[in-house]
Amino acid sequence: METIIVQLPDGGVPSAGDGPGRPELLHLGPGDVVDFGRGLPGGGGVGIVLTDPGVSRRAGQLEAAGDYWRLSNFSRSVSYVVENLEGAGEYVTVSPGRLGAPVPFEFSRVLLPALTGNAAFKVFAPQHAYLGEQPGDGSGEQTVHPFALDPAAKYFLVLVALCEPLLRDPSDTALPGVGDIVERLRPLEPCRDLTRSAVNYHIDYLAFAKLRLDVGDEQASDGARTGAKRARLASLALRFGLVREEHLALLPPRGAGRPVPQEARA
Repeated sequence: METIIVQLPDGGVPSAGDGPGRPELLHLGPGDVVDFGRGLPGGGGVGIVLTDPGVSRRAGQLEAAGDYWRLSNFSRSVSYVVENLEGAGEYVTVSPGRLGAPVPFEFSRVLLPALTGNAAFKVFAPQHAYLGEQPGDGSGEQTVHPFALDPAAKYFLVLVALCEPLLRDPSDTALPGVGDIVERLRPLEPCRDLTRSAVNYHIDYLAFAKLRLDVGDEQASDGARTGAKRARLASLALRFGLVREEHLALLPPRGAGRPVPQEARA
């Protein structure tokens, strides 16, 4: 099981339609390491390539360690920044020459100073540990929760919005589309800039990293695959009680953010 997932910068896996390609992902398990930087002349030498000429050829290293990850800064002169993509401006600075700095965030962006602004890549740590069962005699390995979801994360809001119709009326089989989820969550302050692409990413993250779904035939159309993922996510989340009625309080009041009819303003 992977400890972290790295979204490689630039490019991506082409999509079957006219939309943007899926991002290329690098999966690392406990003990795996990968270097990042500009690489050797002609390419190669690092697993995460940052093409900006202001980035060192071997700028640093990521290490997957248990249920978190570490970052090493091989620069002698510049610091790197790791932003918390789910926080309110939280970040940690990794100073020059710092080795094995632990990163506590689940959704992170690593930023390096560069001639064109910042060279960056994203790191996701889906296997963060949460309090679970302890062996009765205090020995042996700790039980790891198979579905470690963070209710404070934006992906959890997406999941709650997806499950909302079924929670309110189990006979309602129509699931909200991506656009519906965007509009449902946008009144929330952390979701003001939420986009369809971001919601699609959160759905993929939930399906492949957090809940590890088998979404079936990869030859199906993009629309069919997306619909199947949403249906499987909602079914699994409700069946195992991952999303419950009390979680509806995380959503904005229904009708919030909708324009007021003209006759009501008169």
